[in-house]
Amino acid sequence: MNRRSTPEVDFGIYLRGLGLLLRHPAIIVVPLLAALVSVLLAQVGQLFTDPLGSAGGGIISFLQQLAFGFAFGVATLYANDLQRGYRTNFDSVWNEALGKAGAILMATVGFVFVISVAATVGSLLGAVGVYGLQLVAAFFLIYTIPAGAISGLSGPLAISASIRAVREHSARAIVLAVIFVFLWGVLPQLVIYRMLTLTANPLLFQIVPAVVQALVFAYLAFPFAKNYDDVAPRGYR
Repeated sequence: MNRRSTPEVDFGIYLRGLGLLLRHPAIIVVPLLAALVSVLLAQVGQLFTDPLGSAGGGIISFLQQLAFGFAFGVATLYANDLQRGYRTNFDSVWNEALGKAGAILMATVGFVFVISVAATVGSLLGAVGVYGLQLVAAFFLIYTIPAGAISGLSGPLAISASIRAVREHSARAIVLAVIFVFLWGVLPQLVIYRMLTLTANPLLFQIVPAVVQALVFAYLAFPFAKNYDDVAPRGYR
C-alpha cells in the first residue's frame, strides 16, 4: 500500500459525517449559496437564452456545474480540516479555497468535459451507451474535485489522481458512488414527488430540491474527504 494502513471500506465515516455536519453547520453555507445561484441561473436562462436554443441551455448548465463544483470543493476542504483535527473555521477554509480556486474549478471543468465526451461517445450506442459510459466515467473520476481542493491538483492531474485512487481502492469507491447516486440523484426526486401532493408553485419545485442537494453536498463532503485523504496516491496528499 502507498498509504498508512486503513480499512478497505470505512463505513464509520458515513455516520461520523452526519455528526460532524450537525456540529459544524457552517459547512452548508457555500453549497447553499451554489444551490441558490443554480436556481437563479435557471430563472435567468428561461428569460435570456431562448435565442440561443440548446446552446443557451448548455451554457447555463455548465455555469451551474461550476458553481456546485466549487462549492463542493470548499465543503471538502472544510470537512478534511475537521477530520484531521485541525482548529478551523469558515473564514480560514474560505481563504484556502480562494487560493485553490483555480485548481478546484479546473478539476470541475475536467470532470464535466470527460463526462460530456463519454456521453457523446456513448450516444453511438444509444441511450444505454450514453448513461453507461457516463456512469463509468463518473465512477473513475469520483475523487477529481477532492483532489483539486485537498491536493491543489488541476485538471488532468486531478483526474489522474482520481483514476489511480479508484483503481487501487475500488471497494471504497463503489460504496461512495452508490451512496452519492442515492443521495444526489434519487433523494431530490423523492422530495419532488412528495411536493406534488403539497404545492403547485413551480419556483418551489426548483428551490426545495436545490436546498436538499446543498445539504447532501455538505454531508457528502465528509466521506469524500476522508476516503480521498486515505487513498490519495503518494505525493498527492
